[in-house]
Amino acid sequence: MKRVLITCTIAWCLTAFGAAIAGAQTPAAAAAAGISGGDVIKGVDAPKPEDRAKGDPAGTVTGTVADIPVGDAKKGLTVADVVNAVGQNIIAVNFTWTLVAGFLVMFMQAGFAIVETGLARAKNANHTMMMNFMVYGVGMLAYWLIGFAIQEGGVGAVSNLGGTAPLNSEFAIHIFGKDWGLFGQKGAFLAGSTYDVGVMVMFLFQMVFMDTALTIVTGTAAERWKYSAFIISSFVMGAFTYPIYANWAWGGGWLATLGSSYGLGHGYADFAGSGVVHAVGGMTALVMAILIGPRIGKYDRDGKPNAIPGHDITLVLLGCFILAFGWFGFNPGSTLGAATNGNLRISSVAVNTMLAGMTGSFGAMYYMWLRYGKPDASMTGNGLLAGLVAITAPSGFVNPTGAVIIGLIAGVLVCLSCEFIERVLKLDDVVGAISVHGANGLWGVIAVGLFADGKSNYAGAWNGVNGSVTGLFYGDAGQLVAQLIGVATLVGFVFTFSFVVNVIIEAVWGHRVTAKVELEGLDIPEMGALGYPEFVLKGETLAVPAR
Repeated sequence: MKRVLITCTIAWCLTAFGAAIAGAQTPAAAAAAGISGGDVIKGVDAPKPEDRAKGDPAGTVTGTVADIPVGDAKKGLTVADVVNAVGQNIIAVNFTWTLVAGFLVMFMQAGFAIVETGLARAKNANHTMMMNFMVYGVGMLAYWLIGFAIQEGGVGAVSNLGGTAPLNSEFAIHIFGKDWGLFGQKGAFLAGSTYDVGVMVMFLFQMVFMDTALTIVTGTAAERWKYSAFIISSFVMGAFTYPIYANWAWGGGWLATLGSSYGLGHGYADFAGSGVVHAVGGMTALVMAILIGPRIGKYDRDGKPNAIPGHDITLVLLGCFILAFGWFGFNPGSTLGAATNGNLRISSVAVNTMLAGMTGSFGAMYYMWLRYGKPDASMTGNGLLAGLVAITAPSGFVNPTGAVIIGLIAGVLVCLSCEFIERVLKLDDVVGAISVHGANGLWGVIAVGLFADGKSNYAGAWNGVNGSVTGLFYGDAGQLVAQLIGVATLVGFVFTFSFVVNVIIEAVWGHRVTAKVELEGLDIPEMGALGYPEFVLKGETLAVPAR
């Protein structure tokens, strides 16, 4: 950072000096006195070697003019050297920020793994953990081979990352006089021109987002999903389902251009993925819950649901904390930079994320306390996650008050949704993923169209539309319309596509283990080893009705 400040100061001084000369001379003389990239900079003293040899406990002689790379040692430091150093340092800051944020999001896999394992029974711990472990590798393979090119192959220049110029091929159709982008066409295998430093940053960051969507499904289908079917289904989701919708929203596709093409606000705006990541995962989880059916014993003959407690609430709440920590990469990292282009708003994004998670946990806790007499721990954890999911799309566009309201609504909504899915739809969702990620992902997308306050300024535009994203409550009804189109598209496309894919897998391979395996527990039959070999696990039998 010192290097950035010094180089910026030198560049500013040179510019100011040139401007002063220009103001005092005639236009012709000023042009002759203009500064060029090849001009040598003189009079800026570097620290003496003997001073640096003494050590620098205060940091006053480290990161100075001596640390600016010189293109021509014989010529010395030039204006071009300074300007290039400034540019590279800006991009280096953005690269570092985005990569570190991506590392945090990757660590969220650990949070998902122990939340889901803790909410499952001990006899399925190994199987549940292994799904969460290998969804990372299966998803990455699918995304590297196919998905990244579909999602980001036509995104174009991302200025925060130095341009990403090779991602310049989007397949589009022409409808109503406008281009509708459908999928990207460059980036498969990260080969050819996409072997590029900026593209690599984009791949890592987008890949861990994709993997978050995939791991949502494993929580819903836990305790009865064949491991082999899980691998096939997850691969298809990482290669096609997720990237197609993500392209429409983030990769230069048609949803993003609803503003520039049809005047609907700033187009579909999903800052960090309430819709693209969480609702896509939630809708796919809904499909799996329908196809795979409830666990044995979940419902009585009259349809009354029975509670099937998880084996370790301590793991669940620890996992929620890990996820909340990782969300600081998820949301603030979605600026794709920390320097220039309005990226200092990362502070607002981080605070909004914290606040919504907090009110989400309060909303769920008090709902359960008032309705059932106890502050249920697992639903309080889900309330935290619901608030985080809901704020993910609006986090970059709303103020703290809006974030508090969005999170509080999410905390109550997750409880209502879980009850509706379990009691009305008669669907068995082991961890509540459909409600946490599906229902609240959609709520977060809609919240952008309501609460965006028009104060964000990401290089003066969003989705190619000048100005800041502004919701209905602040004067732009068109933004809400764009968000609702995005919601309808997400539900329609993702549900339908996922349903067709998984029906085919069911017909060819089968999703569900046998009743015998399910009752025994999936650890031994599916994985060959117990998660807790020293535990004495309670046996279960399949009841046969009397004749």
